[in-house]
Amino acid sequence: MTNSQAITIALAQLPVTKAAVDDNLKTHLAYIERAAALGANVVAFPELSLTGYELALLSQLAMPRDDAAFATLTAAAVANNTVVIAGCPLHNPHGKPYIAAVICFPNGEHTFCLKQHLHKGEEVYCAPGTESGLINVNDTRIALAVCADFTHPSHAATAAAQQADVYLASALISPGGYAKDAELLAAIAKRHQLPVLLANHVSTTGGWQTCGNSGGWNAAGELTVKANGTQPSLVLCRIYNGAISGSVEVMTNLHS
Repeated sequence: MTNSQAITIALAQLPVTKAAVDDNLKTHLAYIERAAALGANVVAFPELSLTGYELALLSQLAMPRDDAAFATLTAAAVANNTVVIAGCPLHNPHGKPYIAAVICFPNGEHTFCLKQHLHKGEEVYCAPGTESGLINVNDTRIALAVCADFTHPSHAATAAAQQADVYLASALISPGGYAKDAELLAAIAKRHQLPVLLANHVSTTGGWQTCGNSGGWNAAGELTVKANGTQPSLVLCRIYNGAISGSVEVMTNLHS
């Protein structure tokens, strides 16, 4: 797929505090504002970015679809004219909560993408979802994946069949898991001939040490832009006609 319009997607790797939605929301808002100032059309955060990856707390942290935090993020999307994608536990009226991404649009609407494939052990705390995410921003079709989704070849194959131009994964990846996951993401890019982006955590969360390294692979499967390890950063991926160019903005002085 090719597209004549350029798009800039900012990958936010940010410090996250356990279960502190209000504090995490403030950090999200600072990153959104900065990303928009740097020209981002989309800003994407890691898996469960609003709460941290706190599986044992998911049932009490699960948010209703009309949660006030989503209204705040949507207002930021409107004010900054950028699409915001943030990770959250979502209330499920039929059982265990979902691991989800809330997608907030500059027109004031918001929707959700649900994690469809769970890692071993996650099924104790949450349910797999069926709502997939394919959004259109500036005529660029962006398919969303939440962590384990990208480890199942069928997920990326479905995105490619839907003519996605970009495959965007939010995740929690540990230092020991990065090499294997990076290989998988590069292979998806090469197999489906589309840019693949990763937004990862930098904080220790849910007992997991994480490794940052958020970045983007081009359609040849080459890592084109990457954050410097676990530095809090915005990784700006400019995508034009399937090619990626990028830069990294280190985020400092957010917390006094």
